[in-house]
Amino acid sequence: MSHNTPILSHFTREDYENFYEPSEDTFLFLDALDSEKKFLIEQLNPQVCVEIGSGSGCIITFLATLLGPRYFLATDINPSAAKATLRTSRENNVSIDVVNTSFLGGLNRMCGSVDLLIFNPPYVPTESDELGRNDITAAWAGGVKGREVLDKLLPQIGDILSESGCFYLLLLHENDPEEVTKILMSQGFSPRVIMKRRAKNEFLFIICFSR
Repeated sequence: MSHNTPILSHFTREDYENFYEPSEDTFLFLDALDSEKKFLIEQLNPQVCVEIGSGSGCIITFLATLLGPRYFLATDINPSAAKATLRTSRENNVSIDVVNTSFLGGLNRMCGSVDLLIFNPPYVPTESDELGRNDITAAWAGGVKGREVLDKLLPQIGDILSESGCFYLLLLHENDPEEVTKILMSQGFSPRVIMKRRAKNEFLFIICFSR
């Protein structure tokens, strides 16, 4: 990766008990965005960039330093994660608005104006009763097939994105990326696999969807 990983030294081990610590999936996302720098700047040129489920703020802060001045928004259902994202943005001298909410709840003004949407969802297959919490569990518990949270967002993608907008999504093999792709293709989106990587016992994908 040619672009620098954001400074995260302001967090302690105890901090990571309250929100998701950057891991292999996070760094895969950074590598994927870094590989897309030319496309993002010269072709997409997004003016409104949003990350859903920002956790520590590592990914959205990386994106802000990669792309330079434009509007960045991060949301997270976990209040500790929202505070962490804001802290990371300030430690790295970038401006990011942060909202403690689920998806884009309460942010109707954003619908149809998001040029770049990124989501590293809670993808670990779990029991459904582990969902609906706003603590660190929300960062990884994905319910059946690791898809229950993502499946609530998928029908909203067409309304969230601008006409030329792109959606960058991380998926685990067990999430059935082929089925997710078919769902978004039925909404008029075309998929492009950006990067794949095996991380320990997980096989991860980053896919970009655009109209």
